[in-house]
Amino acid sequence: MSADTLSRDFLSALKKHFEGEIRTDLTHRILYSTDASIYQIEPLGVVFPRHRDDLHALVEAAARYGVPLLPRGAGSSLAGQAIGEALVVDVSRHLTRILALNAEARTATVEPGVILSALNRAAARYGLQFGPDPASADRATLGGVIGNNGTGAHSIAYGMSADHLLEASVIFADGGLADVRPLSMRALPPSDGSAYADFVQAAQHIRDRYADEIKARWPRTWRNSAGYRLNYLLPWSATRPVQWPEGSPYPPADGETLNLPALLAGSEGTLAVFRTLTVNLVPRPRHRVLTILSYDDLAAACDDVPRLLDARPSAVELIPRQLIDLARTVPAYARQLGFVSGHPAALLAVEFSGDDLPRLTAQARALGGLLLTESEAQAQVWAVRKAGLGILMSQHSARRPVAFIEDTVVPVEHLGTYVREMQRILQRYQTEAAFYAHASAGCLHIRPALNLKDGQDVSALRAIARETFELALSLGGAMASEHGDGLARAEWLARTYGESLAQAMRGLKRAADPQGLLNPGKLLDAPPLDTHLRYGADYRTQPWEPILDFSRENGLDGAVEHCNGAGVCRKLDGVMCPSFQATRDETYSTRGRANLLRALLMGGQKLRVANMDKRNASKKAEAGKRQLNTALERAVADALDLCLACKGCKAECPSGVDMAKLKIEFFARYYQHHRRRWRDYLFSRSQYSTILPQPIRTFSNLFTQNNLSRRAAAWLGLAPQRKMPAFRRPANALPQPRRVLETVILLPDAFTHLFEPDIEEAAYRLLAACGIRVLRLPLYGAGRPLLSKSFLQAAQKHARRVLEAVQSLDPTDSLPVIGLEPSEIYTLRDEFFDLLPQRRAAVGRLSARAWMIDEYLIRPDKNGQPRIARADFVTAPAETVHLHGHCHQKARPPADDGLPVGQEASAALLRAAGYPVEIIPSGCCGMAGAFGYEAEHYELSMKIGDQVLFPYLRDHPEGQVAAPGTSCRTQIADGVARAAEHPVVLAANRVK
Repeated sequence: MSADTLSRDFLSALKKHFEGEIRTDLTHRILYSTDASIYQIEPLGVVFPRHRDDLHALVEAAARYGVPLLPRGAGSSLAGQAIGEALVVDVSRHLTRILALNAEARTATVEPGVILSALNRAAARYGLQFGPDPASADRATLGGVIGNNGTGAHSIAYGMSADHLLEASVIFADGGLADVRPLSMRALPPSDGSAYADFVQAAQHIRDRYADEIKARWPRTWRNSAGYRLNYLLPWSATRPVQWPEGSPYPPADGETLNLPALLAGSEGTLAVFRTLTVNLVPRPRHRVLTILSYDDLAAACDDVPRLLDARPSAVELIPRQLIDLARTVPAYARQLGFVSGHPAALLAVEFSGDDLPRLTAQARALGGLLLTESEAQAQVWAVRKAGLGILMSQHSARRPVAFIEDTVVPVEHLGTYVREMQRILQRYQTEAAFYAHASAGCLHIRPALNLKDGQDVSALRAIARETFELALSLGGAMASEHGDGLARAEWLARTYGESLAQAMRGLKRAADPQGLLNPGKLLDAPPLDTHLRYGADYRTQPWEPILDFSRENGLDGAVEHCNGAGVCRKLDGVMCPSFQATRDETYSTRGRANLLRALLMGGQKLRVANMDKRNASKKAEAGKRQLNTALERAVADALDLCLACKGCKAECPSGVDMAKLKIEFFARYYQHHRRRWRDYLFSRSQYSTILPQPIRTFSNLFTQNNLSRRAAAWLGLAPQRKMPAFRRPANALPQPRRVLETVILLPDAFTHLFEPDIEEAAYRLLAACGIRVLRLPLYGAGRPLLSKSFLQAAQKHARRVLEAVQSLDPTDSLPVIGLEPSEIYTLRDEFFDLLPQRRAAVGRLSARAWMIDEYLIRPDKNGQPRIARADFVTAPAETVHLHGHCHQKARPPADDGLPVGQEASAALLRAAGYPVEIIPSGCCGMAGAFGYEAEHYELSMKIGDQVLFPYLRDHPEGQVAAPGTSCRTQIADGVARAAEHPVVLAANRVK
């Protein structure tokens, strides 16, 4: 069955009872052809059920027409279990309700699309949490976490998801509804021919027939997620988590009941479709204490873990040197490495948690190392550790870390041996890997660096996997411990358990899903691990010659392929992907856009629709290829149209994918053969308005500030709800200091100069108060409006003019260059490298001395004192300032001098002027230059603002509002009818 043969009868029958979306278009088949794994399989289509009855209608129709289904949450799976030739059921968009939270019973009932971090926020109000804590908790759904039997850093205290699934309301493959809960062995339901009854009978048969074999063949580690959880039926485990409550059985069941829910945990959607999940909650520790231990040798660190476990910690996490070094290159994580001292080969982060802080502190101190008791310092350690995969994938090289043996687990007493033997295996295949993660439980995430576009490395992938499996088996371990089997590890299941237990697992699958419709081709039916690779030796791309410089990303295709699919861009906080946060549509995530761009660069390779042309004559095939490329280009254009170029991905994506840069480059090419709208020229050439004489500006205001302008705005495609800014008369004379201590060059920008000249005047006053003389560049901005509309040749020309103007004023490259508008000064610091690669040295010298005005003023002068300290401010108390930072400020990497940059620098300036400051925990405001003015974007623009920013300002009506970005100030005025000031204006108002 293919997308083109998906039965019309099925679709017609489904639509009668299905209220959600059904998508079989090219875009969605591309978006859902990958997950966070190394694999790619085009699905039949995607459905988005709106409610639980939609799920039931879908499974019933699929059973009747033989349509395979694949339940999917965030698609953050690392083994390929979230992709397949099936109809993907995305529960993450609508099935997101927490249905019940019983604090007394410590349980929660949720729909499968609830994000784990959302459940934890709700449970935290009662001092509770879900015990397992996978690193993907900020975007992983409960259905996916339990479907993978996920756990995390604290598994030695809380075990695995199977240990916390109390009950599941499911739909079996025959369409039958059932509440799967533990059943008394004395009251099992009679056989009635339903899939549920057959499932119960199969489970009972396994318990009765295979108990001895399970005990003999099962891995000797409790942390195991390979295959189905047959050992929970007994219940039995060779070992138990070291912090599991004493006196409580492990697994958490008794011999009088049949633990059916545990079979669903780790089943990867192959047994039933979740409708609701009832899970156990655990008390949230009141205190946590960390100690950081340094080691000169990785294996020696692992040898030390059993000793550390005797101290009864709640977690022991391994952080290798390679991860630390790479974290320094990712802005969001580089600023969080204060816990690293020197250049150790490995760190062990040992955590103690509970309610008795003095006891926890004493336990941690007894181990030595760097003691961290403050929650903020601890959060930085966890942020760096949990971003491990993405950080490792941030390397720009042909060989990149590959996830296929990253979930192997061995008994913790053999961990050092495992590391040494793995190092030998990797050495034999002339590659290397970082070893990190859950040392406490014997699970290290190891990702060998391979180039899967190279046939030799594809062969090495299979060979390394085979040798790793043999090693793990010899040590009593398993290949899957929390990331599941999927396509990457299912091949080893029969040898792990023996053919008899493998047949038992197949029998369980047949009982629950006799037609094989639920996530087919997984677990014991999976193909070899080196099939369906996303890349592979036959992978080819056809990138166009870019205008921007992509040499640092290994070319345009390298920049696109840098997305590893981990899906961090699907989180619902921070800056990254504001359009995804507002829509929850995969199309508008960084990952989604990267998938579509990669398909375009591949020319449709690996898509079934592309291969159909092979059956046609060459002329017809060529026409089909052109039609496919046109469709792919249109899909990319639609996806990137809602990219706000906030640069959040560059800062928050652990792999550092720069979608803003890719958007600019794509549309520069797109508009070579598509017509632009007139408004693009209007918005991109704003600097030319500075040459208009004052009478023309006055006349323009008469037009734009009344209702006559609405007709023109509609013709231009502008939102009628927006009011165009009015030209204002700039000051005739701007102040300079009486005594000059320093000189700077000011990069003026057109919007500030034309529409908010009071900001320029305030900047001159503040600089004068600090003894700083201003030399003004004779042009406006660094070309951000040109870049935002992809006029790249014009942007290059403007960048050269700016560089030459600075060199004319400052031939010795010694004067700082400062700006008032974040998007302009950071364009000079960042995009000039890509616009002018032939002048990289000159751009580097300019970038190194270019600052936002607040960043410059809080930095020390030659006497070692902050420049802002030279200003004389009034001492009277000031109102609290609520600061909303510009997206480009939030995307700043930390400065080499360790002093604040971005919005932290704005806050520091305001505090120096005497203001109490609260930084609003907002992401993008939603305006993004011209984006929010455009009619088709207005609704989304306001929806983005309403995520965090607008509600915060409504809840805090007192005090001042500050925003360094002109777009942000406009959005705040339009969204909550409140004036926001540039921080410079507020600071200047306090000068005596």
